[in-house]
Amino acid sequence: MSSATKHKWDFRARFRRNAFGWRSQPALKRIKEAVTEIRKAARKDPVLGAEGAVLLLEKLSPALEQVDSSSGAIGSAVNDAIEELVPVIAGAPTDDVLRDEWLDRLWQAVQDDQMPYLELLPDHWGELCADPGRASRWADELIGIVRMSWGPDPEFRGYFKGTTACLSALFKAGRHEEILDLLELAPHKFWHYRRWGVKALLAVGKNEEALRYAEETRGLNQPGSMISEACEEILLASGMTEEAYRRCGLEANWKSTYLATFRAILKKYPEENPAKVLRDLVARTPGDEGKWFAAAKSAGLYEEAIELANRAPCDPRTLTRAARDMAEKAPGFAVEAGIAALRWLVKGYGYDITGLDVRAAYDNAMAAAENAGCRPEATERIRCLVAAETFGQRFVTKILGQALGLK
Repeated sequence: MSSATKHKWDFRARFRRNAFGWRSQPALKRIKEAVTEIRKAARKDPVLGAEGAVLLLEKLSPALEQVDSSSGAIGSAVNDAIEELVPVIAGAPTDDVLRDEWLDRLWQAVQDDQMPYLELLPDHWGELCADPGRASRWADELIGIVRMSWGPDPEFRGYFKGTTACLSALFKAGRHEEILDLLELAPHKFWHYRRWGVKALLAVGKNEEALRYAEETRGLNQPGSMISEACEEILLASGMTEEAYRRCGLEANWKSTYLATFRAILKKYPEENPAKVLRDLVARTPGDEGKWFAAAKSAGLYEEAIELANRAPCDPRTLTRAARDMAEKAPGFAVEAGIAALRWLVKGYGYDITGLDVRAAYDNAMAAAENAGCRPEATERIRCLVAAETFGQRFVTKILGQALGLK
């Protein structure tokens, strides 16, 4: 028995079958701790770390069977763990016997994975094989089953867990033409599989064909952002920056927030004019103009920011913060931001709005107006705005009526 096998892992007892109940937080914590323990061990002994990584991947799915995965947090945590652990296993300097043993154990874990939590692991099969010869042998074992699963015989046709493992192994083995030939048998153009065709074409220097191959995959239920990312990478690598931005730059760099999206695009394409990028993004999201306010403000596009904030609903608290933060640096902009906040509050926008929110919008607008030397004008504009309130029980009027001389 090797020293790696004898090692006592802290995570082992924590990942017994059905170790976790329905709550996801304890499982998320334990996954993070286990990955940290493995990475720490791998820094001192790469083979030991790889053994720990294989052991954890074997235990993950059985341990997590009862956890509520509806939020997607557990699936994301497992995927992140796989991404961190695969290089540990692939990079371990071990002999053929032990690596073959690891692969057999991991393959069994994939076969036993019912949820499934390990569905990302076969995508890395070629990397896990560590050398082209071993990858080629695995491809030979799997390719016949893939052909049957994509064949015309209904008795054998269907989903096969090893499809991406086969494609990944073929790629590692340098069998690029076989990848393309195999993909021709696929009954549907799924990006999850066809991305290997793109990789194969790129590997043999056929960039234009790879681009067309990726574009041909677009369609209903296909991940447009992932396809755009691949196309963008090809175009940028070919020095076609302008075309990359025009064809796929916006979709490829879409993030979880509007501000993050704007910043990501400017970082990727620093030669593009921020105002133009903002216009392009606004045109892409009709009805959401106000949500680009923070992006415009971050780039110093103050006129554009106010125009957007007045064109479509914008979070009143975001506008109030802008009025507060810019009261001295750009008081004219801050006044307009504060008044815009009140405009949307008067119309009933905002989540869980309190009297403090209304008062903050007013006070920050007035402070900015004082700095801008337009307090009387701003007061009159706000008075007219609030006096016209008709939404609900005229909440804003109740808060500001006395200050504005309204009944």
